[in-house]
Amino acid sequence: MPKFESILPRVIAAAVPALLIALVLAPLTSAAQVVTITNPWVRGTVAEQKVTGAFMTLTAPGESRLVEVRSPVAGTVEIHEMKMDGNVMRMRPISALVLPRGKPVELKPGGYHVMLMDLKKPLNAGDIVPLTLTVEGPDSKRQTVNVDVPVRALNAAAGASAQPAKEHKH
Repeated sequence: MPKFESILPRVIAAAVPALLIALVLAPLTSAAQVVTITNPWVRGTVAEQKVTGAFMTLTAPGESRLVEVRSPVAGTVEIHEMKMDGNVMRMRPISALVLPRGKPVELKPGGYHVMLMDLKKPLNAGDIVPLTLTVEGPDSKRQTVNVDVPVRALNAAAGASAQPAKEHKH
C-alpha cells in the first residue's frame, strides 16, 4: 500500500487544474443567474393616466438587492413599498429591495412594487413594457436583467395568470 506522503503530490497535481477551471468559470455562472423573474405584469391605464405599477416575483440565487428599474415607457421609475403607519397605509419610494438568497420576493399591489411614472403613452392590455432591473450583489457588483412585461387590463385581478416573461440576462 503506498504511503499517504507519496500520493499527496499526485492528488494535488490532479486537483489544481480542476480548481482553477472552477474559479475561472464561477463568475460566468453567477452572472447568468442574476435573478429569476416569474409572473411579471403591468397594470393597464386609461387615456390620461400618467402612473401605473409593475408587479412580479423575484428570486435571487444569492444575497442581493434590487437597486434600480428603468423603462423607456416612463420618465421616472421607482421601487416602492406600501406599509401601515398607525392606521394609515402609506406608499413611499425605497432605495433598494433586499432579495434574500433563494427566497421569492413578491412585488404585488398593496406591497412592494415598481412605480412607472410620467408615462409617455397609455398602456393597453396586450402591450409589452420593457423593464431593465439592476441587481446588486454583496460585493457591490451590479448586473442588469431585461424583461418584457405584458400589460393586463386595468381591472385584471392581481393573481390572474400571465404568459411567462421573455428574459435576457447580462
